[in-house]
Amino acid sequence: MAKIIGLTGGIGSGKTTIVNYIASKNVPVYIADEEGKRIMEQPRIIERINTLFRNEVLLDNGQLDRKKIALLVFNDPEKLEALNSIIHPAVAADFELFCKKNENEAIIVKESAVLIESGAYKGCDAVVLVTAPKILRIERVMKRDNISKEEVLQRMKNQMSDEEKIPYADFIITNIDWEEAQRQTEKVLFQLLIE
Repeated sequence: MAKIIGLTGGIGSGKTTIVNYIASKNVPVYIADEEGKRIMEQPRIIERINTLFRNEVLLDNGQLDRKKIALLVFNDPEKLEALNSIIHPAVAADFELFCKKNENEAIIVKESAVLIESGAYKGCDAVVLVTAPKILRIERVMKRDNISKEEVLQRMKNQMSDEEKIPYADFIITNIDWEEAQRQTEKVLFQLLIE
């Protein structure tokens, strides 16, 4: 049975870069956010989400209007919770299938921005937190998403801080310098494989 390793980090921490590097080492990687988007394209999920938002979130092609949904849940914690109560169980079920498919591997990595917030960390054998200084994270996101510093700070405000996540982490990768981050990732993978 494979060990499940949760990998998380705040916006701009570079967790995608780390997870892609891990995947390049032939470690099965499940990216919860991407899979969640794929699951949101399933007809029964579309129907449930559209009903939740009173039939106001469908595009002409029958797909969900993600931008509109994001705006609707942005300042409405109850709506966000209701949306998550549809998506999170579907992602959890999908991840179980992924685990079954890869059960003979030594480790499986589950990457999720909300690993701790969603409680998904409880189903992991270890948690890896990717961190970077706030100023660097802000620069990365401004460049990547072509948005203002204020917009980045607003997104950060909606996430747990690194300080809040650290108590949940078994391993921390500080992603400032890529070569150093690679070395740290190698060390973490080695530790996980020998434990």
